[in-house]
Amino acid sequence: MLPAAQDTGPVDGRAELIEAFRGELHAHCYRMLGSPHDADDAVQETLVRAWRGLARYEDRGGIRPWLYKIATNRCLTMLARRGHREVPADLSVEATQVQPYPDGRLEWARALTPEARVLAREGVELAFVAALRHLTAAQRAVLLLREVLGFSAREVAGLLDTTVPAVNSALQRARARLDGLRPEASQQRTLRLLGDRAVRELAQRYATAWEQGNVDAIVALLAEDARYSMPPLPVVYQGRLSIRAFLVEVTTARRWRFLPASANGQLTFGTYRWDDDRGSWLAAGLDLLAVRGSAVTEVVSFLTADFPSFGLPTEIAGQPAR
Repeated sequence: MLPAAQDTGPVDGRAELIEAFRGELHAHCYRMLGSPHDADDAVQETLVRAWRGLARYEDRGGIRPWLYKIATNRCLTMLARRGHREVPADLSVEATQVQPYPDGRLEWARALTPEARVLAREGVELAFVAALRHLTAAQRAVLLLREVLGFSAREVAGLLDTTVPAVNSALQRARARLDGLRPEASQQRTLRLLGDRAVRELAQRYATAWEQGNVDAIVALLAEDARYSMPPLPVVYQGRLSIRAFLVEVTTARRWRFLPASANGQLTFGTYRWDDDRGSWLAAGLDLLAVRGSAVTEVVSFLTADFPSFGLPTEIAGQPAR
């Protein structure tokens, strides 16, 4: 459960009172919508509506619940406009419908306690956000408001204009639906258990193996049941043998360079392929790695990621590494 950011008390008409919540509202809208760009739209409209409503606002429990009411209902409206679609049972395939989230968006969490910062990062982990898409929009809203943000059932009922029994029922259904879909362990907790040095060494070995075209070294870092996907392509490679065959093809045909990045609280790399015609490295994908123990269990390589939003260049001048 994330703690409440400091509530500034009675509203006095200053826009700063609601602007201070932009960061945590954005993370909430990302969890609801699965897209940082859609979250941008939802938060912007939330803040505009809040600014316009400040004069009529009555302080009944603080400004934070009021803002979450506006933001959540805006997200529900956006989800309703998308319409219903069947969600595949395979979480790796489902991850193709979720976009990566820059860790830079979590700057607001730096003011929280260390434990709360970990919870904030856990809340945007790729597998968790992908799992949320197996819920109805209402179930998703209730689960996030209750279990991530820590609002009471009575508060959530007020935020969603429903009843406490309806909130409890939706939460029960959401929990049941997510059983077996949530990752076994949080990536944040896994990386903390490994320790900074072990995480750096794992990342370095993985990047070096790719840059050297050493397929055996890459495969050695993978769990037996590892997955590899490349959104928006629907293909998913399952298991070491399947992934190895794919790696032989891509490492033989191209040369690669990896730059460390940060997304969804996970090990992340910006990957670049050498282009002879341009004489430079061109952005290829944003790779997010899931780790269990000291093995990589999943790689999701977003082929259409917005590199600048992750602090990465789209092109690197220089010579091929090999």
